[in-house]
Amino acid sequence: MSCNDMSGPSRLQHLPSSVEKAEALYQQRGQLKEEQLMKKIQKLVGEEEKLRMPIAQGLPWTTDEPKCLIKPPVKKNTIPIDLKLHSDIRAMERARFAHQVAEKGRLIKQYKMERERQQKLEEEEEIKRLRKELIPKAQLMPYFDRPFVPKRSEKQPTVSREPKFCIPRHKTIKCCRMSCNDMSGPSQLQHLPSSIEKAEALYKNRILQ
Repeated sequence: MSCNDMSGPSRLQHLPSSVEKAEALYQQRGQLKEEQLMKKIQKLVGEEEKLRMPIAQGLPWTTDEPKCLIKPPVKKNTIPIDLKLHSDIRAMERARFAHQVAEKGRLIKQYKMERERQQKLEEEEEIKRLRKELIPKAQLMPYFDRPFVPKRSEKQPTVSREPKFCIPRHKTIKCCRMSCNDMSGPSQLQHLPSSIEKAEALYKNRILQ
């Protein structure tokens, strides 16, 4: 029963007071933060205004006149230098070389044409001189009553003969020995002296011829 009594109208009466307190606390905290933010903004604005306004440096507390600072020496104006690139120099040299080659070719061509013209004039002069020096001779008239009739040749036709090739003796002996070595059997070995003698006789006959 005690719990039911506490959860009755007596508890509901205390709720508005707690909500009002929370709202008041919330508003107070918001006002405090707004004031801090405004102070911060005013401080930053004041610092910026101070930076904008220059402050002159005061003279020292002395009776002497202020000394004028010596101005540093004025440097002369820098004079630009014309840069010469290696590629530009190479291009100029190449153009000069190409011009020399073209000029040389033109001179050679002109020299050849002049030489041909001179040679042609010399040939014409030589022909004129020969025509003046030579004595014309009359050509004999042909014999019309005795016309030329070709005759058959009386020479015998050429008889072809077999060429004679000179084979060295050591080569003939070597060939005979190789042929003898290839032979097998006693019947073929009996013909060896006769074949060697025939080869030597053939070689002698060729030498004598």
